[in-house]
Amino acid sequence: MIRVDTVPEALRAFFDAHPKLALAFSGGVDSAYLLYAAVECGCDVHTFYAQSVFQPAFEREDARRLAEQLGAKMTIVPLDVLAVEAVRQNPENRCYHCKRAIFGALLEAATEAGCDVIMDGTNASDDAGDRPGMRALAELKVLSPLRQCGITKAMVREYSRRAGLFTWDKPAYACLATRVPSGTPITREVLARVEGAESALFAMGFTDFRVRVFHDAARLQLPAGQMARALERRGEIRQALAPWFDIVLLDLKDR
Repeated sequence: MIRVDTVPEALRAFFDAHPKLALAFSGGVDSAYLLYAAVECGCDVHTFYAQSVFQPAFEREDARRLAEQLGAKMTIVPLDVLAVEAVRQNPENRCYHCKRAIFGALLEAATEAGCDVIMDGTNASDDAGDRPGMRALAELKVLSPLRQCGITKAMVREYSRRAGLFTWDKPAYACLATRVPSGTPITREVLARVEGAESALFAMGFTDFRVRVFHDAARLQLPAGQMARALERRGEIRQALAPWFDIVLLDLKDR
């Protein structure tokens, strides 16, 4: 029987050097594959999920489902990110302050659980110049083995597919805070409206989209291949999003 390799040698070497780790687990493609690789390599890995108003419920359930499938320990760490003034006011560098708060809490929880090294799913395709949060990760000494080993997003998806992970083709999903324009304070109410609207669109079969807040309206960003369907179903979309937004706009620049 031919063995299909799902973990590259560089990543195996990383886990050989770090046999016990905590993982900042989001339920997304990258951290899901990293958890699989750690388990596959015999690493003693404990996952920590930061639960806040920035993460939709389906991400937590995806994380829980995969951890159970792989037999990994998972701890949910509740976090009130909006209690952090620099996050709530939503400046241009909000992501930096948010990462400091989230990973600070995860590090504390991991240390209490006996893990003094924590990793995240940043991959080699992520541009540090576009990610102010990466500075926070560096300051907190968070390890990013996928990036360190030169593993790109495309490689993560391919290895995940070979491994049979249900996350292999999961669309990228940025936190709900990214739906609110910089400079506009973030509230629980507006995040709940966005999550409700996006859940409604998911239920209608749309994928890989964003519902962004624009002067109290919902500005829909859809992949080019879904634009025509959205126009055909515009009446249904307006009705589905009515509980959360009175005005629904379609951004003609695709995602």
